[in-house]
Amino acid sequence: MTDFVTANKNSDIATLALNRGKVNALNGQVIEKMRSALARFENDPAIKAIILTGQGKFFSFGFDIPEFLSYSKLEFTDYLTRFTDLYTYLFLYPKPIIAALNGHTIAGGCMLALACDKRVMVSGKAKIALNEISFGSSVFAGSTEMLLFCVGGKNAAEILYSGAMYTAEEAKVLGLIDEVTAEKNLIREATKAASALSAKPGSAFASIKSLLRKSVAQEMRLKEKGSINEFVEIWYSDATWENLKNIKIH
Repeated sequence: MTDFVTANKNSDIATLALNRGKVNALNGQVIEKMRSALARFENDPAIKAIILTGQGKFFSFGFDIPEFLSYSKLEFTDYLTRFTDLYTYLFLYPKPIIAALNGHTIAGGCMLALACDKRVMVSGKAKIALNEISFGSSVFAGSTEMLLFCVGGKNAAEILYSGAMYTAEEAKVLGLIDEVTAEKNLIREATKAASALSAKPGSAFASIKSLLRKSVAQEMRLKEKGSINEFVEIWYSDATWENLKNIKIH
């Protein structure tokens, strides 16, 4: 299996980088690799914080739509269950996780970023979006709860209804990201943010993070299965399916 996720350690901070082609599209293999690496880091007492990033000009395009066009509803539902389980795991992860958004952060990629404690994004051409509505798709209960947690109700509605692609500067105004930086400084700034949080006593950080997020995660889990089923029905509807067939990954 190609190693679509690379992991390395620098002192007490680990970096997990998506590395699947030019756009780091998400599929079952990527989700499996991410989950495995995160579990290893969680159980390693030498690791105090995680940086999640991507290789190239994309953090992630989101789902590998051309691949999923060959899936049955059952197979796709299984993938979505594993994907939403992953972002819930990220959302509750007991160690600090900083998203270092190196480029375009779209749809499912944006959902992974929302699950992190902070998001640092490069300035320039890179865009971030939950643009599912633009091709006739819905989102998930969990991703909606995470968005509400990060940006509040009014901004969440604007982001989801519009499907707009935001620059880092625009996204910061909405609360979708926390910091904007030049590309050359991205990892340095993400490391600074990771170090600031990991300098706090680990057990206290984990406890406070749980107190802040556990009730949100309970809502996510309560509604997720139903939202996945609804998502699948919309995804396989005739109108949305025609739009999906026109989406290319280069």
